[in-house]
Amino acid sequence: MNFLSIFDVIGPNMIGPSSSHTAGAVSMALLARKMCPEPIRKVTFTLYGSFAKTYHGHGTDRALLGGILGFHTDDPRIRDAFELAKEFGVEYEYIIDEETITDHPNTADMAITGVNGYELSVRGESIGGGKIKIVRINSIDVEFTGEYSTLIVKQLDLPGIVAHITQCLSNQNVNIAFMRLFREDKGAAAYTVVESDEPIPESILEEIKQNPHVQELMLIQM
Repeated sequence: MNFLSIFDVIGPNMIGPSSSHTAGAVSMALLARKMCPEPIRKVTFTLYGSFAKTYHGHGTDRALLGGILGFHTDDPRIRDAFELAKEFGVEYEYIIDEETITDHPNTADMAITGVNGYELSVRGESIGGGKIKIVRINSIDVEFTGEYSTLIVKQLDLPGIVAHITQCLSNQNVNIAFMRLFREDKGAAAYTVVESDEPIPESILEEIKQNPHVQELMLIQM
């Protein structure tokens, strides 16, 4: 049985009405925004399960867009997300998929295009009480919550690369809370996800990049 704190029972400080359908949606989209290395020009949201059935009535559509615009769960600008997206030059689209069965009923895919053409696809789940998980980056299944400072390394799944990442973290005195490897297939594309309960120095990025099989780095500070 998972321990529940009083904050899990009460829920987050938020613009309502629902911690799962509103606050969780904001949080997953805000995390996806932080993963994108350039300003966002366009986003397509695909909503599944409960999100697909109640997205407008519970404000999930505004919440997701608000997160993409950089708003936090308690930001009153979420109510005006549609109008503000036009001001910020962010195009958006919603696709309702009531046929696909996902692992969690509160699931959304966010297909993001940056102003310089960078493309990123992120799947998030709102798991209750405003908490979320990111469970897919592009075509690879992953799992992290955004509750910790998070380093995401896209790499080839080859010997020595995880050891290289670990050594770089040690060189920078990073205390690792969790570290996991997620891969598409043996020898193919993979993501190493490192979570730390303290800020991860940005200088570590250049050090990790020295390995020629490291393809991309994302750093999300808590």
